[in-house]
Amino acid sequence: MMEPAIEEAIKTINKNFGGPFGAVITDKEGKIIAISSNTVLRDNDSTAHAEINAIRVAEKSLKTHNLEGCILYTTCYPCPMCMGAILWANIQEVYYGCDAIDAAKIGFKDDYIYKYIESGCHNEQVLKITQINRDKCIKLFEEYDKKNKEIY
Repeated sequence: MMEPAIEEAIKTINKNFGGPFGAVITDKEGKIIAISSNTVLRDNDSTAHAEINAIRVAEKSLKTHNLEGCILYTTCYPCPMCMGAILWANIQEVYYGCDAIDAAKIGFKDDYIYKYIESGCHNEQVLKITQINRDKCIKLFEEYDKKNKEIY
């Protein structure tokens, strides 16, 4: 299943839509549900990574936010954002080609972000993040909980 991901990434590279990233999502029987590539440059969208795009296509196609039982094939080890999306989508099996070090060698900062996370996300030279208005925001959470809304 890596071959369709590679082919889609080649199209993306040749059209200057984005980097060398392609992704395929299948069901557990191997039926392809989504094939996507990185479209960051085309869409002017820093979140338009291959895995995110594939998850969006698969969820729309299956009319669900839960991709449990699906398998993801991707040309590169998922960046932290994509890893988060994979976990949120309940995908439990991923196959990848290149790793974060391979991506870093050609200028992508996946490894840099992983190192930031490993440091506890407390490097203000990278990102200044401050909690404010918790007392007001917590009311949203309490209201959601009180209404027994779906947890995802």
